[in-house]
Amino acid sequence: MQHLLKLSDLSREEITEILNLADQLKYEHKNGIAHQYLQGKTLAMIFQKSSTRTRVSFEVGMYQLGGQALFLSASDLQIGRGEPVCDTARVLSRYCDGIMIRTYAQAEVEQLAAFGSIPVINGLTDYSHPCQILADLMTIREYKTTLEGLKLCFIGDANNVSNSLIVGCLKMGMRVAVATPEKYAYDPQVLAFAKQYGDHFLLTSDVYEAAKDADIVETDVWASMGEEGEAAQRRLDFAGYQVNADVMNAAKPDAIVQHCLPAHREEEITSEVFEAHANEIFDEAENRMHAQKAVLVTLMANGMHKN
Repeated sequence: MQHLLKLSDLSREEITEILNLADQLKYEHKNGIAHQYLQGKTLAMIFQKSSTRTRVSFEVGMYQLGGQALFLSASDLQIGRGEPVCDTARVLSRYCDGIMIRTYAQAEVEQLAAFGSIPVINGLTDYSHPCQILADLMTIREYKTTLEGLKLCFIGDANNVSNSLIVGCLKMGMRVAVATPEKYAYDPQVLAFAKQYGDHFLLTSDVYEAAKDADIVETDVWASMGEEGEAAQRRLDFAGYQVNADVMNAAKPDAIVQHCLPAHREEEITSEVFEAHANEIFDEAENRMHAQKAVLVTLMANGMHKN
């Protein structure tokens, strides 16, 4: 494993190793055990999209690992003034030990990895959000002890989070049921991947069919960053795609709820359900840091640089 660009690049074994390391790092952190595996290392963090959880979790995570994180916004970089991504990748490779980027196009992340000589981590693109799903899988294991055989239901938009959830959960032996309006189609690559798993994957427009006997119910905002202009239309289109008490009654009695945040209460999730499952949701938010620390250690502490 040289980079974390999208979950489909990783094997089930690689994902399991990251989750196991994340558990270890979380234990060490909670028990005051020093784990400065990245002493003297620097992570360049490129943000073309704003963030709360991604910036704070990576920055604090690098500090806890003994390294430092360098925040770079689009206005700080020549990339925002037309410098090619391929040149930015090669320049940062001379100064830093890793790059995390949060941007729009998946191709930009892939280009950084292709032209740079240091590990690249996808902090979010319009296509995928692998760090979030690693945190989700970590949280599900904490509550359910295993992943194999569990059913995850996702209700909402065919976006980067659900793209990565489908891939990550199916790889880990879970069943995935997704409910989304028919006019919001999934990326063909994601559907082609899911097709390999036969009846372990269900795509439907019926939220109750998706939620039936689910162990985990997950949702996300109806309009992602960059789609604000569509917000009013999306509120109409997704009006029936809310995680509420009726949906939770269709799931298993001990089902947990996940939301990558920020949450728009009374849109994709009711305040009642959110608050009833707040511990699970904020454990998920905390686990972003632990899962990402595991990725950082895996990529940057073991000399996994390209020659």
